Amino acid sequence: MKINLVKQKNSNNSKGEMPLPNDEEGTMICVVQKVIGAGFLEVVCTDGNKYKAWIPGKMRRRIWLHEGDTILFLPWGTSDMKGEVVHKYQQNEVRELIQKGLLSKDLLGEESG
Repeated sequence: MKINLVKQKNSNNSKGEMPLPNDEEGTMICVVQKVIGAGFLEVVCTDGNKYKAWIPGKMRRRIWLHEGDTILFLPWGTSDMKGEVVHKYQQNEVRELIQKGLLSKDLLGEESG
């Protein structure tokens, strides 16, 4: 008897649902401006402020973040302007965010030039 040991991915987010910024949770959309190192990024958010974003360990091992990437960011609420990365948006998700009016092309344009 042969047993299949292949792990199946959890398909919670496979229905095309992308996480959106939520005022109750305090999340916002940001664009990576600079990779600092040691799991930290400098990001510019839709509120116009610069933050220092920490990449959690489980996310750090699965995705790569580069300058110009669009992320969902959760500020910690401290005075040192730090927080953590919640989600990295793919290019098609970024287009949807622009169409919905949640992300301005100006914010993306600042980072690409």
